[in-house]
Amino acid sequence: MTVARTELVRRGLWLNWLTIGYNALEAIVSIAAGVVAGSVALIGFGVDSVIELTASGAAQWRLRIDDDRARRERVETLSLRIIGACFLALAAYVAFESLETLIGRDAPDRSAVGVVILSLSAIVMPVLARAKRRVAGALNSRALTADAMQTSLCAYLSVIALAGVGLNTAIGWWWADPVAALAMVPIIAKEGVEGIRAESACAACPHDLAPAERDAGA
Repeated sequence: MTVARTELVRRGLWLNWLTIGYNALEAIVSIAAGVVAGSVALIGFGVDSVIELTASGAAQWRLRIDDDRARRERVETLSLRIIGACFLALAAYVAFESLETLIGRDAPDRSAVGVVILSLSAIVMPVLARAKRRVAGALNSRALTADAMQTSLCAYLSVIALAGVGLNTAIGWWWADPVAALAMVPIIAKEGVEGIRAESACAACPHDLAPAERDAGA
């Protein structure tokens, strides 16, 4: 690898470690708060954070074999499909639990802790996603771009979940929590389908080179 590409890989690994650390905290707090409050939106968001950990792990795998072009191709495709399958499973779970809560009128308790972690995620995740997207573009990697998109998705979901949990906590609109969770389902499912249908980035870019490397070889 060139010095520039080595630096990009190092930066990508550092950003992924930050994401893994924050997602681990996010998952533990969200799931615990969701279980205590009976909040589908919080539990769904917490499980999404666990899947984000899987995505970041796959991105770490991809970055660590960057100098092996043959393995890059296989890892790109496999990483995307693993993440896609996880998201489809999450979409099914959130849809079922949300509908069951609405039909059974099982009102969740209020959760100040949930509001805090969701608010923090709405700030932190867009910053991480933007930085990861720059690295992914420079390395011309669809798997890393997908990982950055998953981080952006986490930010979107935090805002949606915050609306539901916040309304329930502030004014007692219990139905806002499962409705917010249902609003997450199409977004989660779309990412899952795109992951399952993933094709290797090498089909479009045979050598998977960063733009600077391609220019140098021209």
